[in-house]
Amino acid sequence: MIPTEEQAKALWDIYHLPEKKRIHSQRVADHALFIANTIMKNHPEIKIHLPLLLAGCLLHDIDKTISRIPGEKHPQTGVRVLRERGMDEVADLIQYHSVQYIEDSKTAPKTWEEKLLFLSDKMVKQDVIGVDERFSLWLSEGDLPGSEKAMLRRVYPLVKALEQEISLLM
Repeated sequence: MIPTEEQAKALWDIYHLPEKKRIHSQRVADHALFIANTIMKNHPEIKIHLPLLLAGCLLHDIDKTISRIPGEKHPQTGVRVLRERGMDEVADLIQYHSVQYIEDSKTAPKTWEEKLLFLSDKMVKQDVIGVDERFSLWLSEGDLPGSEKAMLRRVYPLVKALEQEISLLM
């Protein structure tokens, strides 16, 4: 099942998604849909499943306040909760949206919906700030472990390449 926008936002209330995450998720959705519509207008041969993209963007961070099963990390908790609710397509879409997954060819975004969710999430904080600023903010976090900073430096060129791939279609 792919939830409507209203159904997705109802899950925000059910799972007590914090206001900042609601704003972030809405802005990710707005940005991803803008890019998707622009690409489809300029390239009618490209088909993007807009209802799935919208639901994935609105729900990609749904697990931020949900109790995790031991060993579970973000976004695995969200994937579990969405599967329990019969939203397998959305769970499949969000399961690899975290930045580290772009490093592995098995988990890197492949479909248009995956690419647009992944990239829009990396371009938006509370507002659209772009990939460069988002990475700069992450790397300036004082409590970020060195291993996380190293991972961010490794994946940055891959995220920039995705940004370039998509911008060439706009």
